[in-house]
Amino acid sequence: MNDKLIMENYLLLLKNTTDLYVHGILESSNESSRLVLKECLDNTLNSQENTYNEMTKYGWYQINNIERSQIETTVSNLQSKN
Repeated sequence: MNDKLIMENYLLLLKNTTDLYVHGILESSNESSRLVLKECLDNTLNSQENTYNEMTKYGWYQINNIERSQIETTVSNLQSKN
């Protein structure tokens, strides 16, 4: 397993963990539990940001800008289906 694959898997794990913490916070009926989950969420979000930054530094996570015309075409297509 290479470093890029490890980082991709770790980033996916962090994203899934974030989702679990958010649901835990929303469903929590105990304030102290909610505070612990919020702290865990903050730590996970920080780890996600750090991981993302490292991946972009090595070119392992690339963001492609979308042309406005592509967005307009997609919106038009979606609107015509409704």
